[in-house]
Amino acid sequence: MDSLAALLFASIGTIIILAVGWYVLQAIAYWKIFEKAGEPGWKALIPIYNSYIQYKFTWNPNMFWIVLVCSLLGGILGATDGALSYVGSLCALAATIVNIIAANKLAKAFGHGVGFTIGLFFLNPIFMLILGFSSDEYIGPQ
Repeated sequence: MDSLAALLFASIGTIIILAVGWYVLQAIAYWKIFEKAGEPGWKALIPIYNSYIQYKFTWNPNMFWIVLVCSLLGGILGATDGALSYVGSLCALAATIVNIIAANKLAKAFGHGVGFTIGLFFLNPIFMLILGFSSDEYIGPQ
């Protein structure tokens, strides 16, 4: 039983370390991208607000609120039974589609195309770091 508890705590510790590492990478990438777009870098450190700012300089800040509401509804309604779970799934799907469009808008704002959009969606921290540290210039919403 002690070995099972040790394994559980080791697993939880690993997950926490990975989550913190993921957040740090995201914050560094957002900081550099925000500076390129003319926004103060400190805004990258505030969860949720950093996504709002990204929508603001790449697309439309109102779309951020749509994604937020759809994500919340998708999570809440998806955990229910019956027809509401289907509504939750549709909300989650809508949020995912808007996030893909937002990734495309971000890629285009720095002069990249569909391939970079795919990278932003599936390997976000890596491609965000590429955007932040590359010589790409912010050309504005496209």
